[in-house]
Amino acid sequence: MTVIVLTNCPPGLRGFLTRWLLEISAGVFIGNPSARVRDALWDEVRQYAGQGRSLLAHTTNNEQGFTFRTHEHAWHPIDHEGLTLIRRHHPKAQQTTGVPKPGWSKASKRRRFGRRAQ
Repeated sequence: MTVIVLTNCPPGLRGFLTRWLLEISAGVFIGNPSARVRDALWDEVRQYAGQGRSLLAHTTNNEQGFTFRTHEHAWHPIDHEGLTLIRRHHPKAQQTTGVPKPGWSKASKRRRFGRRAQ
C-alpha cells in the first residue's frame, strides 16, 4: 500500500499521479504500485512539487510495517533505535543556556537552572 499526500502542489502533478494511484480526497492518493513505480512517482513528485509539500508513506518489511518520506515539510522523519519517528522543528522554542535572566527570584532560578544559579 502506498499513500502520497500533496499540499499546495500544481494541479498537473495531481493529474499525473491519477494515472497510477486513486485520489480519495483532495491531494491524497493511495494505491499499490511496485517499488520501482513508487520510487519513480516519488522522484516526479519531488521534481514538480514547486512551492508545495509532499509526504509518501508505504508498507515495508520492518518493525513498524511502514516507512515514510517527506519533501519540503516542517516535520522530518528521524531514526530512533530502529523506529522512524517524526520530529517537528519549533523555531520559537527557547533553549535554556544555563544563564538565568535578570530579575528572576532566587527560588525560580533554582527551580529552572538548579542549585548553582544564585
